[in-house]
Amino acid sequence: LGPEIAEVAPLTQLITGIKPRTLADLDRALRYVEEEIVQVVDSIHTGQEGSYLDYESKAFHLGMLDSLAKEIADIAQICAFNFPKGEDDQPLIEVGMGVLDRSKAIVLVIGHHAPPAINIADYIDENGLEDEVDLGGICCTANDMSRYYQKAKIVSALGRQLKVIRAGLADVIVIDEQCIRADILYHAKKLGIPVICTNEKAMHSLPDMTAEDPKDIIKYLLDGNPGCVILDPLKVGEVAVEVARARRKQRGDDITPRLSEDEFLKYAKSCTQCGNCTIACPQGLRIGQAMEAAENGDKSKLESLWDICITCGRCEQVCPRGIPIIDMMNYAAWKLIINEKGKIRRARGPVRDSEIRNVGAPIVLGTIPGIIAPIGCGNYPNGTREVYMIAREFASRNYIVVLTGCMAFDAALYMNEEGKTVYEEFHDRFDAGGVVNIGSCVSNAHIHGAAIKVARIFAKRNIRANYEEIADYILNRVGACGVAWGAMSQKAASIATGFNRLGVPAVVGPHGSKYRRAFLGRPYNNEDWMVYDLRTGEKVRVEPAPQDLLVAAETIEEALPLIAKLCIRPNDTDRGRSIKLTHYIDLSLKYLGKMPDDWYLFVRTEADLPLAKREELLKLLEDEHGWKIDWERKKIVEGPIRSYHAGFNPTLVERLFKEGFMTL
Repeated sequence: LGPEIAEVAPLTQLITGIKPRTLADLDRALRYVEEEIVQVVDSIHTGQEGSYLDYESKAFHLGMLDSLAKEIADIAQICAFNFPKGEDDQPLIEVGMGVLDRSKAIVLVIGHHAPPAINIADYIDENGLEDEVDLGGICCTANDMSRYYQKAKIVSALGRQLKVIRAGLADVIVIDEQCIRADILYHAKKLGIPVICTNEKAMHSLPDMTAEDPKDIIKYLLDGNPGCVILDPLKVGEVAVEVARARRKQRGDDITPRLSEDEFLKYAKSCTQCGNCTIACPQGLRIGQAMEAAENGDKSKLESLWDICITCGRCEQVCPRGIPIIDMMNYAAWKLIINEKGKIRRARGPVRDSEIRNVGAPIVLGTIPGIIAPIGCGNYPNGTREVYMIAREFASRNYIVVLTGCMAFDAALYMNEEGKTVYEEFHDRFDAGGVVNIGSCVSNAHIHGAAIKVARIFAKRNIRANYEEIADYILNRVGACGVAWGAMSQKAASIATGFNRLGVPAVVGPHGSKYRRAFLGRPYNNEDWMVYDLRTGEKVRVEPAPQDLLVAAETIEEALPLIAKLCIRPNDTDRGRSIKLTHYIDLSLKYLGKMPDDWYLFVRTEADLPLAKREELLKLLEDEHGWKIDWERKKIVEGPIRSYHAGFNPTLVERLFKEGFMTL
């Protein structure tokens, strides 16, 4: 992976003890993952495990296995396709529904498996068709193909998949695996768009034409058949591109809304205000009110719902009048669609060892307040702008913001006052104030890897088959927090659970509560917050940091200060704690209009207090919490959970207390 990455596979080394030097070495680790998955999944059969706690332990194990599998997958494709190997200052890629050139033939790829899309890119490039064919993508395939083919365009995240399909932007749709709508064939068939399935996990009852001649497959699709299966990725490029070129000639020069003005008004008038759509909508959108306004000539209400709508399609399923509500929204928001154009950095992949050497100490000591990792799906409660808010808010406060998957795309759709997206406004180094597109969902492994490398490179800890110790190190020292604000899929759940087992907390959005699990701390229970201090050999009651491992926030205003709080760690220096408390208090005042209820729990000494508000906060500690303050020296005399010592050395692992750390 280049001269600046010596620790090429930190998760593989941490979990299996294998330090791979070739791709073949990864096969042993992959076999371990496959064996363990079979064993753990066997426990859900009738008559097996009977303890909820052991089930949670098994879920943690699967989350860890998934993180390992993701690392193997991304290293394999980085090597096979020569993806970027952690270099910063990556070029900008176009993102948004408006970036597709509608005068060209458009191939739309959807899914998580890169080889078919890469073959399409190769075919376009080798045949000099860049001026004739546009290659766009949805979900992780879009991210990965743009790592290979810089002219590829990222059309949307998962939450807009149906909007893109129903807008009729594609001449041909190529799907592989994961995050593909189960009814994609139904919707594509209505628009006459052929679908090519390239993976046996999603074949949609289409004929398998893998063994057929590409020219015969092209003719079959152009004869009006709904689609086919091609399981050889090296055949997909020719078929997809030539079908798209032929269909482009049939449709003319432009793509327009699927509805005419008359059809739009007819459907608006046919709405009976029954409310079925609102009841079925997971967002509770008042679609009937917007239809009534549209009937009276006001499309703005439907347009305002367009971004908030996650296009699950439930509203159409329950509408007694058969109104194509998605098409109605697309029509009302057509100007938004064709003008939606953002910029995202090409995904850079792993964090370099040289970057960890620069930031390891500031992260552990707390002077870089934290690593924020917005990851996962687009199932947001109030549209995509909230992703931009998260990324920009924390980058402007000198946190390191690392994004993957759908949240990486959605953060790129908005601009500041100067017309710059967050990727243009901030650098893409793994350093304070950086906004980094790490890659697709499998690239989440590099965020795990960065935390592990802090322990390996900065603290000189042995990471070989030493998961327990490194997770303990990260939990107590590395200020990091995952944010799955639109979590929806099983993959998003496993990503969060993998983070949790490594000692990194995660915040999910309100829809994340549907996973029906959370790991909430009890700050009032002293026994829950006892750690060993290796310096003194004593057990110490520490502040609740991090308080939760997995927690759902109801609104973005609640989430932002919560994310900052979950970056606080017991090992923070007084200066680091002061910086983290500054952001926690400031975000709470900014978004909730009040001081956090629990800010005082994180104060160990007067030096922990934000400098600009020290006197004011000392007064609050005395008046509201009964602390004793020496006002002459402006020092705290009595009140904190514990005192501060620069040599405090916390651990939860009793073995480490007795035997010491495994150093290099």
